Amino acid sequence: MRVDKFLWCVRYFKTRSLATEACKQGKVRMNDAVVKPSREVFATDKIQVRKNQINYQIEVLDIPKSRLGAKLVNLYINDITPQEELEKRELLKYSQDYYRKKGTGRPTKKDRRELDEWFDPEADED
Repeated sequence: MRVDKFLWCVRYFKTRSLATEACKQGKVRMNDAVVKPSREVFATDKIQVRKNQINYQIEVLDIPKSRLGAKLVNLYINDITPQEELEKRELLKYSQDYYRKKGTGRPTKKDRRELDEWFDPEADED
């Protein structure tokens, strides 16, 4: 099975075209070598996938016939991602900006209230 199709089947990517694009960009490595999307996957291969600033590492146990349900994925792969990489995911959740970026649409009601309070601090005391 092709590596892009395999990553789609085991639900590392939502669409096969996203898996193909990741392979073309060099974000997928198999046995420590960058691979093209058409590279064949066999049992006992080790695959590294860089996705969302995290390097996932998986070991192929078996090749599925088609896309799997989420509960069946563990029958075909073994996740050997180091704990430090998984901790990065938790840090990314906290580091993302809570507020919108400057210039991306209208201010929210909370933003407007904060601006009103900043321009006229006595209005809040009424």
